[in-house]
Amino acid sequence: MEDRLICNNQFNIGHICTRQQCEQGRGDKVAMRWISPAMERTDYTFSDLDAESSRFANVLQALGYAAGDVFFTFLPKMPEQFFAFLGALKLRVVAGTLFSNFGEEALLDRLGDSQARGVITKKSFVKKIANVRDRLPGLRHIIVVDIDEHQSGDVLSYRQLMRDASSDFTAPLTTPDTPSVLHYTSGSTGKPKGVQHVHRSVLHQNQTAREVLCLAEDEIYWCTADQGWVTGTSYGIIGPWSLGVTQVHFGGGYNAEHWFTLLEQEQVTIWYTAPTALRMLLREDPALFGRFDLARLKHIFSVGEPLNPEVIHWSRRTLGREIYDTWFQTETGGIMISNRPGLEVRPGSMGKPVTGIEAAIIADDGSTMPDKEQGNLCAKPGWPSMFVTYLNNDEVYRQKFRGGYYFSGDTAYRDADGYFWFLGRSDDVINTAGHLISPFEIESALLEIPEVAESGVIGAPDDLLFEKVVAFVTLHSQFSYSRELELKIRLHVTNKLSSIATPQEIVFTDVIPKNKSGKIMRRVLKARYLGTDAGDISTLEI
Repeated sequence: MEDRLICNNQFNIGHICTRQQCEQGRGDKVAMRWISPAMERTDYTFSDLDAESSRFANVLQALGYAAGDVFFTFLPKMPEQFFAFLGALKLRVVAGTLFSNFGEEALLDRLGDSQARGVITKKSFVKKIANVRDRLPGLRHIIVVDIDEHQSGDVLSYRQLMRDASSDFTAPLTTPDTPSVLHYTSGSTGKPKGVQHVHRSVLHQNQTAREVLCLAEDEIYWCTADQGWVTGTSYGIIGPWSLGVTQVHFGGGYNAEHWFTLLEQEQVTIWYTAPTALRMLLREDPALFGRFDLARLKHIFSVGEPLNPEVIHWSRRTLGREIYDTWFQTETGGIMISNRPGLEVRPGSMGKPVTGIEAAIIADDGSTMPDKEQGNLCAKPGWPSMFVTYLNNDEVYRQKFRGGYYFSGDTAYRDADGYFWFLGRSDDVINTAGHLISPFEIESALLEIPEVAESGVIGAPDDLLFEKVVAFVTLHSQFSYSRELELKIRLHVTNKLSSIATPQEIVFTDVIPKNKSGKIMRRVLKARYLGTDAGDISTLEI
């Protein structure tokens, strides 16, 4: 595999996904079929992708960026997202991605922790960055894609910069351990953690795109994931373009009719999406799907949270297609355990480990659990896309590895035939619509509201989202519940963090359970909400 992908010891992801594809005869092949929210199509060849990303690499170099500097994209899905990401990697700049709906505090946490030197964004998003700019001393440039001229020495026009930049750029020789992609992931306590990957990740992403997603040169592939998420970079950029595969990228949101129009008109053969989207499709009128010819669609894959068995049965019945669930994490950088063509699908199972991955169920004491016994889902370290550190938090990184295994933070069991079955998170992180949300971040935002005295946040099972965000709040004595206050709380969390973090349900309560050291006992909140046994409450503050 490495011999076919790596030429002259050049591991640079930006080079492999663009210039190398041209050198291998794919320059005139369509790399990206860009579909705007208005359903207008623009094709970009691999030569176009190489030229535009090279221009951006030259832009960054002219601005003084060098290997190891951190640069973020803060954009909705649009062509500039891909040009900037690949261009930064060509220059060996660390490429980070941010969800376009992040609020000010979420931006501050990530841009500040990483000491990012620059960010590319839209004019309508600049105010969010400007509002925290005085707390980002390392930020040098804000590049804006939709203004025609520079606004100041540090608020720069993408169009003007690109107009003056050469389309010729040769990526410097890049070693496999050179830092590449940076994603932030939330934990149950504390700030989001920066997950650092390196350029050798392309080996695993290329391999799994071939072996699991079945991507070959003649496929038309559509991954619906946003590039703010690891799926959107590993399998919406790196894996498929390292294979020279044509991708569909759609700038619009969920719309069943638009989605199936795209599947039919663009003749998509491989589709990678999320269980939340599939559950939304399940709720549509079945007659809708009969209007579309999906004869070209070979396989559907899913990622983000466990795939409900009923969704698999719905797809078999309504679409006549199997859906293959895949499991990986921001930290793993690529698919680790999956269902895939050629492997019997057992609805509800994660499938089996992919080539090169040794997974196991390990007890807290480090012993290996027997089949059908619940434990920690772990993997032997060493796969190419494994993260190399939590940025500025190496101690927490080291805690993820014990007894020769990486501890994923998930719990699962393995059956007698080697299939793995997901059971849940071993911490309090909320998995809503495939996004990991820290309850601590939401609680902190809630406490900024003058009326709120205390808060506690949990994830609760949800048929559509897998888990929904439920916020418990107590009010100061001079305040009382109103619909206006509930709306205020929702809007504050949306603006402060993101719409993903906005509570689907707010429970007003007289007390938030805490232990004697003041830690919120979220499992007690969850038990009360679900009406289940809270277990040991000996440390509960009375």
